Amino acid sequence: MPHARQHVHHAQMHAQTRTRERRRHLAHEAARLMAESGMRDYHQAKLKAAQRLGIFDDASLPRNREIEEALREYQRLFAGPGHAEGLRARREAALRALEFLQAFSPRLVGAVLDGIADAHSSVQLHAYSDDAEAVMRFLEQHGIPAESRMRRLRLDPDRTADLPVWVFSAEELTFDITVLPFAALRQAPLSSVDGRPMKRASASQLRELLIKEEIASYEQQAIR
Repeated sequence: MPHARQHVHHAQMHAQTRTRERRRHLAHEAARLMAESGMRDYHQAKLKAAQRLGIFDDASLPRNREIEEALREYQRLFAGPGHAEGLRARREAALRALEFLQAFSPRLVGAVLDGIADAHSSVQLHAYSDDAEAVMRFLEQHGIPAESRMRRLRLDPDRTADLPVWVFSAEELTFDITVLPFAALRQAPLSSVDGRPMKRASASQLRELLIKEEIASYEQQAIR
């Protein structure tokens, strides 16, 4: 009997190892699809990766956070210096947008802040106002044509909201502004990646991040 139990335990360990390997393989394939095609939906990317690899058991499907980590690794290995330059350009443009929209206590969110933005990524901002049309009027006053959309965000574990979004182009980039009620400034909405409060940055926080990155870049060049 002890031998039989040992055999079962060994089989279970082997199955778990196989499942982990499949999850890792799927996460990297989903990351590659996102990086190369500009796909933005984690769920869609993991299903497409599963279809390509012929893996269909739910236990092998990676979490969104695992795909995000694989995407960072992919960019580090394959994107080269152009990725860092493109990311910095987007962050600098985001800082100008935050300063422009300062009346709405704006915050930078999403791929540009997280450091996983690529050539397909828009600059995503949150703006805060109890007047849902105020941002639209502000853009119109400055002669900026914007397209209207809606986005559902989870404000906290118990509440979701359908919120207005304004999308416009400037500096050869796409800007995407979600308008939230002013009370939502106290706590960030929950991320669709891991369910935790979204990472977000004000203009002063983004300026500080850019300065730190510039110092780190100079130090790396000095070491070389």
